[in-house]
Amino acid sequence: MNTFFNNYEKFLSDFGKGRKMVLSTSQDNIVSSRMMSVVLINGVFYFQTDITFKKYHQLSNNHNVALCIDNIQIEGICEEIGHPLNNTSFCERFQECFKGSYEAYTSLKNERLFAVKPTYIERWLYKEIVPYIETFDIKAQSYKISKYIGM
Repeated sequence: MNTFFNNYEKFLSDFGKGRKMVLSTSQDNIVSSRMMSVVLINGVFYFQTDITFKKYHQLSNNHNVALCIDNIQIEGICEEIGHPLNNTSFCERFQECFKGSYEAYTSLKNERLFAVKPTYIERWLYKEIVPYIETFDIKAQSYKISKYIGM
């Protein structure tokens, strides 16, 4: 395996099965962000939302999104998949990671499932106290880690 795949698999493993993340969407040059319960399955990030919410309408009009947690920034393309109950893998993982949210929302008729396929990921790492920026360009399958040198 090459450097990109080795490091990308390590990143996905470090990320884990699910996390609360900030999802940023935009429409008409106005950006909004909110916390979401996100699960990771086979390198794709999944979340659910209600069709009456602002973010649903933004996602319908602009598929470019960003996810953020701690020192990780993810840019990607978001696609509506359908009702969450129609995706067994999502339901199993979401219930495992976010049982309360699964029980409260997943079966509601207005819920829709979205998949974010990452295109670019940036993560800050600290080796001892030295900062490094790790980047994954998923489209180009390129990996880079560089020591941060501030001005």
